[in-house]
Amino acid sequence: MAELRPRDVAAPRHRVAPASFAPLADRRSLLDRAHRGDIQGALGRVAVFDTGPRPSLGRRLATLLAIMGPGIVVMVADNDAGGLAVYAQAGQNHGLRLLPVLVLLAPVLFVNQEMVARLGAVSGAGHARLIFERFGRRWGSFALADLLLLNFLTLVTEFIGVALALGYFGVSRFVSVPLAATALVGVTTAGSFRRWERAMYALVAVSLLALPLVVLTYLHHAGDAAVVMPAGGAGGNLPLLVIALVGTTVAPWQLFFHQSNVVDKRITARWLSYERVDTLLGTVLFTLGAMAVLLACALAFAGGSAHGEFVDAGRTADALCHAAGSWAGALFASTLLFGSVLGAGAVTLATSYAIGDVFGVKHSLHRGRRDAPVFHGSFVALVALAAAAVLIPGVPLGVATVGVQALAGVLLPSATVFLLLLCNDEAVLGPRTNPRWLNALGTVVVGSLIMLSALLTITTVFPDLDTAAVAVALAAVLGSVLAGLAVADALRRRPRPRLSGSGWDRQTWTTPPLETLPPPPPSSARVLGLVVLRVYLFGALALAAVRVVGLMIRG
Repeated sequence: MAELRPRDVAAPRHRVAPASFAPLADRRSLLDRAHRGDIQGALGRVAVFDTGPRPSLGRRLATLLAIMGPGIVVMVADNDAGGLAVYAQAGQNHGLRLLPVLVLLAPVLFVNQEMVARLGAVSGAGHARLIFERFGRRWGSFALADLLLLNFLTLVTEFIGVALALGYFGVSRFVSVPLAATALVGVTTAGSFRRWERAMYALVAVSLLALPLVVLTYLHHAGDAAVVMPAGGAGGNLPLLVIALVGTTVAPWQLFFHQSNVVDKRITARWLSYERVDTLLGTVLFTLGAMAVLLACALAFAGGSAHGEFVDAGRTADALCHAAGSWAGALFASTLLFGSVLGAGAVTLATSYAIGDVFGVKHSLHRGRRDAPVFHGSFVALVALAAAAVLIPGVPLGVATVGVQALAGVLLPSATVFLLLLCNDEAVLGPRTNPRWLNALGTVVVGSLIMLSALLTITTVFPDLDTAAVAVALAAVLGSVLAGLAVADALRRRPRPRLSGSGWDRQTWTTPPLETLPPPPPSSARVLGLVVLRVYLFGALALAAVRVVGLMIRG
């Protein structure tokens, strides 16, 4: 039987001239050795040299239990403070109007996370490192700056969620926020991946309290046929809310966290099929939780005085208490609390992983504080700064939370473009590059996101325009552009790379050392496209910030 070699002893399939930015690669030519070895999951263990087949259902289930974790954690952590606030606002202000958008976003989320999991398992490198290696310092710095800014703002919203959730039970935020921050630091810096993952599983389990919440709310309003299917309201900030819904559902931080967590858990290409199942299970759990919150708020508030009056998640918990009983308010507040803590842990780790990737320092949950001081130090610093920001009096918590998710939606096209380019990089993924149907889907997603940010931009600059008419016009332009791209792709089709050898060779193919890879082929069109996208997103980001600040002033 063939023997699977760990990454630190595996020889590259081929050697080529170093990349043009070799000095950067030289500083990080050796991955953190803690990323090699046995898979030590919360629910099992797989030895690094375990290459045997899984002929029985029992063995396959045992392997899945050991490997799963990154997909479930990243997906359920998406139902964090920002996510729950946006879903609650969508249901409270617009009934079921935005439910189809949420349902359509679920497969998009799965596809995105499958791509980054594949990149991590095959390359053994984090998302930030791949961007620096394959696009150079300038574009890597742009991507890292976006991540650092957005992750810090997102982390602030997580502690806002903690403050609002425990505030419902009468706990001061000057007590709840420091306690949550201390608990996060204690779990994450202990130096045990398995202990951290078990803590995350516990948070995943209790964050699913949204499921009994929707049942309780439905039973409370079961006799009112008009409430079962609320029509939904209007709203002058619907474009901003739609972008916030997209930004919180398919968040940029998820790409960086999931890929690095796959690497840190030591999942290789051999186990990629199990990680796909893990990601699928996480997608199902995320969708159920998000839909439950939106449905519960739509059912509870349709036709009532609170319909269309969303302020923040804490006020929503109070309103649920009055509309559907004290248990409904308590369940929503508890879901908000545990989702916020789970999200805070994942978002901060995404940042610490990226810092470790870029600066070439040890960055693994397998290492303790003394062994990885920069990794754990950056985690502690971010948590402390975000917690302190929440304690500043007078911050409009609800608008700030939704506004951060809208900013994430505006920045998402840039992150998705880098992801698609990496997943089509034959030097990195070899025979595991994206199939054409996946590239087509990704292109549609990027185009749709740009269309949404353009809609927000136009309606911000020209607030008197008909939003529906503008949306139709932008959709027509998007359709024309996508049709042109489809024709161009059909004219320049190239065969996918094929790997000679056995099926085992194809299954276990891994990326050669990154410093040995040739630089990506020069492409003026790609550079021009990235520059245009970056300039446009700067403008859209500024206008989104103007809209959010305006809401804060009025609120």
